[in-house]
Amino acid sequence: MHGIPETRLDPRYSDPAATAPPWSEAERRLAEAELFWISTVRPDGRPHVTPLPAVWSDGALHFYTGPDERKARNLAANPHVVLTTGTNTWDRGYDLVVEGEAVRVADDARLHALAAAWEAKYGAFWHFEVRDGHFHHGPGHAVVFAVAPVTVFGFGKGEPFSQTRWRFA
Repeated sequence: MHGIPETRLDPRYSDPAATAPPWSEAERRLAEAELFWISTVRPDGRPHVTPLPAVWSDGALHFYTGPDERKARNLAANPHVVLTTGTNTWDRGYDLVVEGEAVRVADDARLHALAAAWEAKYGAFWHFEVRDGHFHHGPGHAVVFAVAPVTVFGFGKGEPFSQTRWRFA
């Protein structure tokens, strides 16, 4: 984690009564969210977007992917990612957009802690064995990535509408 971010409510896109939520509220929402959409860039510059589960731990979002999947191949060429979560409505709920760089997590001790976090959050189906710097689930294995936020945007929808930016130094 980079510490406490600079927080700014954008008055151009916010109701006059809106206030910027504290970073702790955004962190809580990231920790509770069950589904994220990850956006990566293919080597030819075209975007790639897919849903995935993620875990918030130690100031970063963590996700996993098979080493031969499109997102893993994209990240090998360009580690910059965007992860989004929120509600599929325009007038209620809250959306978050996390921008950062995906960094591979290969330390077995850290992976054991993350595997426990996945199972605690999502249930026994998400039980992973950890060996040789990978998650193992059934016959397959996966690489794990951490995305420490550089910039996070929050979009309050409804009463009141708001747009907040948290920027880390």
